[in-house]
Amino acid sequence: MSLLWLLLMICAFSGDSGGGGGPGGVLRLAAAEHVRELEVSEGVPIGHQIGFIGEFLHDDSGDSGPPYLIVPVPGSAVDTDLAIDHTTGEIRTKVALDRENRSSYSLVAIPLSGENVRVVVRVLDENDNAPTFPTPLMSIEFPENTPRDVKRTLNPARDADLGRYNTQRYSIVSGNVNNAFRLSSHRERDGVLYLDLQINGFLDRETTPAYSLVVEALDGGSPPLRGQMTVNITIQDVNDNQPIFNQSRYFATVPENATLGTTVLQVYATDQDAGENGQVEYAINRRQSDKEQMFRIDPSTGLISVNKPLDFETRELHELVVVAKDRGMQPLETTAFVSIRVTDVNDNQPIINVIFLSDDATPKISESAQPGEFVARISVNDPDSRTEYSNVNVTLSGGEGHFGLTTRDNIIYLVIVSLPLDREIKPNYTLSVIATDTGNPPLHAAKDIFLTVTDINDNAPEFEKDVYHANVMEVADPGTSVIQVTAVDRDEGNNSAIVYSLLDTPDTHSHWFQIDSHSGLITTRAHIDCETDPVPQLIVMAQDNGRPPLSSTGTVLVTIHDVNDNEPIFDQSFYNVSVAENESKGRCILKVSPFEPDPAPACISVTCTNTPTPTG
Repeated sequence: MSLLWLLLMICAFSGDSGGGGGPGGVLRLAAAEHVRELEVSEGVPIGHQIGFIGEFLHDDSGDSGPPYLIVPVPGSAVDTDLAIDHTTGEIRTKVALDRENRSSYSLVAIPLSGENVRVVVRVLDENDNAPTFPTPLMSIEFPENTPRDVKRTLNPARDADLGRYNTQRYSIVSGNVNNAFRLSSHRERDGVLYLDLQINGFLDRETTPAYSLVVEALDGGSPPLRGQMTVNITIQDVNDNQPIFNQSRYFATVPENATLGTTVLQVYATDQDAGENGQVEYAINRRQSDKEQMFRIDPSTGLISVNKPLDFETRELHELVVVAKDRGMQPLETTAFVSIRVTDVNDNQPIINVIFLSDDATPKISESAQPGEFVARISVNDPDSRTEYSNVNVTLSGGEGHFGLTTRDNIIYLVIVSLPLDREIKPNYTLSVIATDTGNPPLHAAKDIFLTVTDINDNAPEFEKDVYHANVMEVADPGTSVIQVTAVDRDEGNNSAIVYSLLDTPDTHSHWFQIDSHSGLITTRAHIDCETDPVPQLIVMAQDNGRPPLSSTGTVLVTIHDVNDNEPIFDQSFYNVSVAENESKGRCILKVSPFEPDPAPACISVTCTNTPTPTG
């Protein structure tokens, strides 16, 4: 009987889902479908009773009550999340429900009567999600001249809950110094409450360069859940502040003998802006002051220094208009006045002028210069004196006594040669001219003269040795190296450039040899003969390129080693001798003297024997 009931339930469900009882359908036991809607909050515990399938259905609904055949709608997770008792129709939670994951469950309950009951369990939202910003930190920038009400969009908070449990409002919790900002929001079709940050007042980077706002999002729960985000706001600088001097007028004094570059005073200006807008550069307004550029100002530090020599007698007060300007795209500037008073001092030391009397007016003197010869002309004047030539005492030091100073009128001085010069001993001299005026206290001036002694050709080349000894084989081929001679010349330039040559003299065989004119290397030029001259003597000359040239000679003794390259030669080609027949055995009957160029002469002995005289 139970099996029959189950089959009838399946048929009834199949007939309902088949779309009618037409010819193509199966047996339909249910003529209508009833809907049962249940609600449950998402926060209920596991096992919570949601309700009964047949509860509150009218008697004429056709629902005969339990037992039911439960058919879950595919994909509705009824089997995993809900516990349904088909004998009673009771529905309970099997797991903790989460509306944000699943908001409803659907199933079909088929009673014995065959009337389908479609059950929909709706999960009611609870405020279990706080508004959440996508990032905990956000950074934005505003130029400090941004007008009021200008807005920037901030990342909105999102809440997975629905309706009043969703994000309802935003507020600035902290960091809103002087109420500089306010929030505005609007909800769009996607249900998200979007957020904007608006300028609420006047921004001034110099007062507040940055803000750190804590923005809070609240939902409609009771109590509401909250989410926070920190918004770091950087106020960008604009060039809205001009430089300001620490004084409107500056005063300074400087002596008239102040050297170029002497610091007079320093002006100082500040600019409250940042970056290049706050970087101050200084300049002197040349159109309004100091057209002669007597002073200069460091554009970075504001240090004013002497740019040209000052003269109290010409001008004792200088008024400068100093400009401080920032480096903004549209720079702002301000001015200040600087009064510089020049004080009178004995600040003019003698001035030394030197004119060298060489052919090209350079500081040099020939080593051939004789005592009394002029080297340079010196004139001295003192700007403090009104006369063309002032009464100044001039002295000369240095030079090791080789130079002196002479004058006829204490106006024009001449540097002269006092002792003979030798460039090879000392090629340079440092002389110092000192001029002292008659002021009280006296002022001194000094000028160094670096004098060069020029060369003349007064030194002949000198060989390293007076006599050189060399050895060479008699069979040496032409071009064989024999010896290298070296000479040095203490002069310089062309005066020390040496050319070597061999002197051809009657008592030597110089034609056997040759010498490299630059290196001094002697080589054989032809075949040499020990038998002709075993020790030929060469005279080498070294000559410089001076005008006139100087030269010296050296001797080279070349020992030629003999080889056996000659046959003996008789002094006669035919010898005729008579010998007595009774001469004894071993007696010498002829002595010849053959000539052999290589060894010493030899003696030839002839042994004679008696020969019988033929009869008749």
